[in-house]
Amino acid sequence: MKSDAQRGETLKRLVAESLHAYAWRYALAFIAMAVVAACTALSAWIMRDLINGVFQNRDFGLAVWFGITVFSVFLIKGVAAYASNVILSRIGNAIVAAQQTRIFRHLLGQGVDFYHQHASADLVTRVTHNAQAARDVLQNIVTTVGRDLLTVIGLIGVMLWSDPLMFVVSGLVMPFAVLGVNRLRRRVRRLANSEFASLSSMVGVVQETVQGVRIVKSFGMEDRMQSRMDATIDAVRQRADKIATLGARTAPLMETLGGLAIAAAIVYGAWRVIHQGVDAGSFFAFITALLLAYDPAKRLARLGVEVEKGLVGVRLMYELLDTEPTLKEKPDAGALDIKTGTVAFEAVTFGYRDNDPVLKDLSFIAPGGKMTALVGPSGGGKSTIIALVQRFFDVREGRVAVDGQDVRDVTFASLRGHMAFVSQDVFLFQGTVRENIVVGRPGASEEDIVAAAKAAHAHDFILDLPEGYQTLVGEHGQGLSGGQRQRVAIARAILKNAPIMLLDEATSALDSESEYEVQRALDELMAGRTSLVIAHRLSTVMRADKILVVDAGRVVETGSHAELIARNGLYAHYVSIQFGDRSAAAE
Repeated sequence: MKSDAQRGETLKRLVAESLHAYAWRYALAFIAMAVVAACTALSAWIMRDLINGVFQNRDFGLAVWFGITVFSVFLIKGVAAYASNVILSRIGNAIVAAQQTRIFRHLLGQGVDFYHQHASADLVTRVTHNAQAARDVLQNIVTTVGRDLLTVIGLIGVMLWSDPLMFVVSGLVMPFAVLGVNRLRRRVRRLANSEFASLSSMVGVVQETVQGVRIVKSFGMEDRMQSRMDATIDAVRQRADKIATLGARTAPLMETLGGLAIAAAIVYGAWRVIHQGVDAGSFFAFITALLLAYDPAKRLARLGVEVEKGLVGVRLMYELLDTEPTLKEKPDAGALDIKTGTVAFEAVTFGYRDNDPVLKDLSFIAPGGKMTALVGPSGGGKSTIIALVQRFFDVREGRVAVDGQDVRDVTFASLRGHMAFVSQDVFLFQGTVRENIVVGRPGASEEDIVAAAKAAHAHDFILDLPEGYQTLVGEHGQGLSGGQRQRVAIARAILKNAPIMLLDEATSALDSESEYEVQRALDELMAGRTSLVIAHRLSTVMRADKILVVDAGRVVETGSHAELIARNGLYAHYVSIQFGDRSAAAE
């Protein structure tokens, strides 16, 4: 009962939203479908006068008039059917577009941790499959109710007008049809849930294969991936076959019961005409109406099955849309007011989900206009610090502040608009090299774009590409080498010209010569700006104004390169590992 109530609420919500948005279009479609239904009923209604007036009275002139009338009725019916189909198709396409836009906007409003908790394949399936499910459910309901139900009602009126008692006799089969369809509907519901899960798995296998094609090829995983896809496809096929089989069972059910109803009507009607003197016209009008009602009645019977299948996707769509953003701006959030760009962590404790804290009572200050380097072992919390500065997550305790302003008190746009970020995991969007650079500052001039590329040591290799700056980089930038992708990302950050620079192993994919050139560009870029730099190559942070050694979520050492070498602690140990001679490194 609870699940039935939930489905009812889901359907009610979908219908209410769509009727509100497309009310006048639906009204036009209903008018057109009402015309179709009226024409169908009229074509059965005129059978009485046709039989009695033309054949019994042998009136050829009346036959011509009936012929013209029938032609006119079917012409009007065809035009009305065309109009309703076009209107409903356009409404359906608009619903898909609107829901996909709505879902994607909702996804963009989620925090980073939301994406850690949801598989990308599941989200892709919801954007595509669920939006289409919303359209299919509404189209089935509107078409079946507006056209088929009105047609059946009109034809029932003709049957009642022709012979009420014969209608009662032929309608005795209806309860059996309702019971049979309800049983099929419940089984389809269970299968539709499983089908969605299998579709998500299929998308996931494709994504993993495309994104990890080098690993797939390198380790000879083609057969393994093919086996996974074959199993997933087979699961989808089996469930689709079962749903199709169940849906098709309405046909023999309705054929059998419909045949029984028609047979009963023919036998009983013939007896009435032969033995009770009922006019033949009424009998033929009834039989014609009954036959014309057969197809729309079958579609009405299938409505529950079709809607049940689609409601699974609609429910999952609303489940996603009702997910509250994990990060929200305060209603009174203001714009970040940058003065010096000083970044401060004040007794910050943070952990992902409900796991143990990654950062534990962490406090430090990154002075405005200075370079602060973060070094230490992997997993110590350095990248988490960069993420918290951009407020990708909220701290459990303490606060992160920029120029004394808690990052939770300012808008996302103003906070991140004052920061440029280059990650060791470079991500490039599908498009051209130029489009990926201009992400840093939309609307930038061509001269500024080229200048940023030159500063990132990227201009020369870009010109060597087949179409220069207009060369497509491919999905995730696969058309470029790792070093080239990283230099495009650095050019993007340089073009943004933000007062706060966040660099997470920004030169890790560069060769020594390119690293030297890019490091010089970054040194110039960081001059006078607040910079938080993560680097495992200590040669890139020796000139930092301040070095923080982060280990197990805490700052264990602070100072300049020379001061930390003199202290002969953990940082000095790292230097000796990389350079072998601390004194040489100190010089």
